[in-house]
Amino acid sequence: MSSSSPASHTGSFHALVRLLRYARGYRRRIVAASTCSIINKLFDIAPEILIGVAIDVVVNQESSFVARLGFTTPQEQIVMLAVLTFFIWVGESLFEYLYKILWRNLAQRLQADLRQDTYEHAQRLDMGFFESRSSGQLVATMNDDVNQLERFLDGGANALVQVGVTVVAVGAVFFVISPLVAVLAFTPIPLIIWGAFYFQRKAGPLYSDVREKVGDLSSRLTNNLAGIATIKSFTSEGREAERLRTASEAYVEANRRAIRVSSAFIPVIRMAILAGFLATFTVGGMMALRGDLNVGAYGVLVFLTQRLLWPLTGLAEVIDLFERAMASTRRILDLLAMPIVVKDEATRTLDTPVHGAVQFDGVSFHYPTSGVGVDGVSLEVPAGHTLALVGATGSGKSTLIKLLLRFYDPEQGEVRIDGQPIHGVSLESLRQAIALVSQDVYLFEGSIRDNIAYGRPDADEADIIDAARTAEAWEFIDALPQGLDTPVGERGVRLSGGQRQRLSLARALLKDSPILILDEATSAVDNETEAAIQRSLKRIAHGRTVIMVAHRLSTIVHADEIVVIHQGQAVERGTHEALLEKDGRYAAQWRVQTGSARAEDSLTLSD
Repeated sequence: MSSSSPASHTGSFHALVRLLRYARGYRRRIVAASTCSIINKLFDIAPEILIGVAIDVVVNQESSFVARLGFTTPQEQIVMLAVLTFFIWVGESLFEYLYKILWRNLAQRLQADLRQDTYEHAQRLDMGFFESRSSGQLVATMNDDVNQLERFLDGGANALVQVGVTVVAVGAVFFVISPLVAVLAFTPIPLIIWGAFYFQRKAGPLYSDVREKVGDLSSRLTNNLAGIATIKSFTSEGREAERLRTASEAYVEANRRAIRVSSAFIPVIRMAILAGFLATFTVGGMMALRGDLNVGAYGVLVFLTQRLLWPLTGLAEVIDLFERAMASTRRILDLLAMPIVVKDEATRTLDTPVHGAVQFDGVSFHYPTSGVGVDGVSLEVPAGHTLALVGATGSGKSTLIKLLLRFYDPEQGEVRIDGQPIHGVSLESLRQAIALVSQDVYLFEGSIRDNIAYGRPDADEADIIDAARTAEAWEFIDALPQGLDTPVGERGVRLSGGQRQRLSLARALLKDSPILILDEATSAVDNETEAAIQRSLKRIAHGRTVIMVAHRLSTIVHADEIVVIHQGQAVERGTHEALLEKDGRYAAQWRVQTGSARAEDSLTLSD
């Protein structure tokens, strides 16, 4: 989504074509809105013609153009023109109301659907996409860029349609009245159109840069607000404010460059318009003085020249809106076009009941950016057993969990549940069978009740309380004034780390999946919370397959099997007692954590 992506250089009109292709389901609405814009503009042009006809009536009276239609006296002609003017103004007002309603509703509907489609597509993208993208950039694309497109559809699209109608309709009237004057009046239009395209080419890359700077600014704000506690603890408010000022000034500078180019359009075009108007005014006036041109027709030409040329000055603002919208459209459609790596194409579900036997068969996977991962790991966890994965940070433990959840697909080997390859079942079926409690607990803004019931929104209160009791969270919940209805705040900031972790465990328990994953679930909690989680695990492990990723070895001593992962490979496996007797990496790590480490143990852990 950077400005160097190929899609960012394809041009604004290519982006428009892509947008129209996306919006093919809205074609009837687009046609209806455009039709009302066209009719409104035709009614808008008509009064200038009627003024010229009225001048013709006053000058020529019984021999005027209107007299040939059967209205003999000048009084009848004036009354007829007045009635016609009334209906034209009513028609213009009616169709202005209709096109505004249609364009604005279209803008609202399209932006809502586009944001929804973009978000739903982003949800289907693999975790690697989110790990390589700034959340601020994604929010800017789904929110600010979509709003930018809405602003163009709200007014700019109608303006473009009406400028085109004006040129065609007025041109037709000009050529009927006087081809010579028509040619003179239209002489500046090629220059105006050339200028529009010239400024469009100049402004396009500048507005792409503006959209990138918006994303950078949004990313900076998002990160700083999420990390406000860290900023305060390091007294870095001044430094972060300066960083934000730098990002904000970069946005201002990008806008300044774009504004400088777009603002030059109006003065240049104004001179071209003046030339066209003077040609009509002078040459037409001379023809009228010689009698070669009817006085009323001359009046029509003068008024319509204004109606033809002056609205073109507004083309600068329309092009400005268009360029901003197309720069945003490229970013939106580029995100929508992002390929889904982990495809959810299977319609088959896991065989029920799911027992929870898990097997990694020669699994290999490496992250594209760092190259770390796992190599040829084979593990088997019988249904109802507990497997613990231990090892140094970056050894590949959490990678195996991500492969089991199909956040990624292995490069080699296969992951199976109850003997079924997980890539052959739907993602919903797979992930419904697994409950995850991770180190980085994420609570959604809402109540404690909402967060515990996240995996089962239809759960009744008794089940929610039972899950909270099992996770040893009910005691602190019941002590709160609002109990289950207590708001947790954004990301759970109103609760302590231990309370958040217990709620996360309760949420996983209420889901009641046959496979429970604890990914460093006790690494960042106090001893009391760790003891509570340990007691909970003893109760909930029965009948479930439990896979634990842990640094604290005290939490996994009762596991049926412990596997040591080192540099992406399973190098040791066995029970706690068996691994201590083996006196390898696990035994060395155990001695470090229990305070009985030997001198060579630190070397064993780090090599």
